[in-house]
Amino acid sequence: MARIAYILLCHKDPAGIIAQAERLTAAGDYMAIHFDANAKKADYDRIRAALADNPSVVFTRKRIRCGWGEWSLVEATLQAVRAAVATFPRATHFYMLSGDCMCIKSADYAHDFLDRDDVDYIESFDFFGSDWIKTGIKEDRLIYRHWFNERRHKTWFYRSLDWQRKLGLSRKIPEDLEMMIGSQWWCLRRRTVEWLLDFCDRRRDVMRFFRTTWIPDETFFQTLVRHLVPEQQIRTRPLTFLMFTDYGMPVTFYNDHYDLLLAQDYLFARKISPGAAELKTRLGDLYTASSKRFEISNEGRSLFHFLTGRGRIGRRFAPRFWETGTSLGRERTLMIVTCKKWHVAKRLVDRIGAETGIPVVHYLFNESGCALPDMGGIQTTLEKRTRHRRALVRMLFDIRQADRLIICIDPTNVDLIHDFYADKSNVRLLDIDCRFTDDYLLGHARRVGLASDRTPQDVLDRLLPTIRYDIRFESDRLRDADFADFHRIRESATAEENALPLARFLGIPADRARVIAASDNLFRD
Repeated sequence: MARIAYILLCHKDPAGIIAQAERLTAAGDYMAIHFDANAKKADYDRIRAALADNPSVVFTRKRIRCGWGEWSLVEATLQAVRAAVATFPRATHFYMLSGDCMCIKSADYAHDFLDRDDVDYIESFDFFGSDWIKTGIKEDRLIYRHWFNERRHKTWFYRSLDWQRKLGLSRKIPEDLEMMIGSQWWCLRRRTVEWLLDFCDRRRDVMRFFRTTWIPDETFFQTLVRHLVPEQQIRTRPLTFLMFTDYGMPVTFYNDHYDLLLAQDYLFARKISPGAAELKTRLGDLYTASSKRFEISNEGRSLFHFLTGRGRIGRRFAPRFWETGTSLGRERTLMIVTCKKWHVAKRLVDRIGAETGIPVVHYLFNESGCALPDMGGIQTTLEKRTRHRRALVRMLFDIRQADRLIICIDPTNVDLIHDFYADKSNVRLLDIDCRFTDDYLLGHARRVGLASDRTPQDVLDRLLPTIRYDIRFESDRLRDADFADFHRIRESATAEENALPLARFLGIPADRARVIAASDNLFRD
């Protein structure tokens, strides 16, 4: 059976560290603690005194002064790993934690999970080929030497980097290493850790290289594990659930996140809010719980991106330099149909096309599989279509040899609609107002990844009002935007009532519009 030695790097909250150590070791696991030398000695003494009689806890021989982005974090980790390897010969796995992590599964679940596959869990993506680094320096992290901390000595950090660039003082990466990058929250098997420590003792050149790289805790273990372990024995994922905001800040979890955290396919989570006392208590009781069942739905990230994306109405599509002066044409009319129920809009525009002969295109900016002719490559991805939107639609006018064109756009893309209204062409907008049952909204949530068949009912109960409000919010935004030639038909209205706004939108007689509005099963789900 798996026995885990937790590698805990921490610098605050002595009471929380003591509780974490007692909780994890009570289930038969172990812990090696490194407490930052920058922290208060009184806090360290308190932790040591409280855990002095616990044989499943060991402290590092030396305390390192740690700084974000520095080699000191790797050095502190290695100190803790060496202490754990020497003290706990029965440990089968070594799991990296911080003081902000807490378990979201029981010990029984964690042990069974690790017994299932004889593999290491560590993010390790190609340093140069992946987009793991979103902002800041990339190659310069490695090929130049970094003696100053970018956060504490920003001026000297960049001055040193600039001097090295000007003087041509770049260096080579050790030839036998393929540089990798990923999260520092890993779980490694004992033999992998022993191989890694042996490598560190033998390859002083590699150690010297990494000592002056920037943010080595994201590259050191990730690179060496890939170098030492066969690829088929590595799972490129962490077992600690963490998320980041658009601004690169870690997402913090609070009391009402308990059920969501337990439903994720991870063993631990970070960061837990210091003030989330109820959450800490409930998670604290979890690790030693027996016969606890976990229903994994794993929708945490998609839910977070959905909920945090609501209400961001300040963004707009700025004019692109390649579209300067681009227009669909003053003599042309672009007719936009918007509806949250895509199948309803598709039925309507297909019926309009059959009745009037106006060319129609479905959700070309929302569905990658939307049928489009070859237009030189700009139609191949949604990103390209959106970036070259006016050029794309102008080419559709040309290809169809028409002066009128109907396209469908999801109501979330109100900024895109604004952009078309800014064109010199004639633009009309038709909004289809539909009813949304709970069953439909649940199906919608599952289709877009906000929920799964295993999502707990109480999560769904809280999610449904948010989705319903979101749809209503989109409808209100369209109405409040004060678009010219804006028309609306409703599922709740009769065909006679819908015929008039449809006739105005299409510029056709009311009797022809009535035929379209009376189409069978137009609003059927």
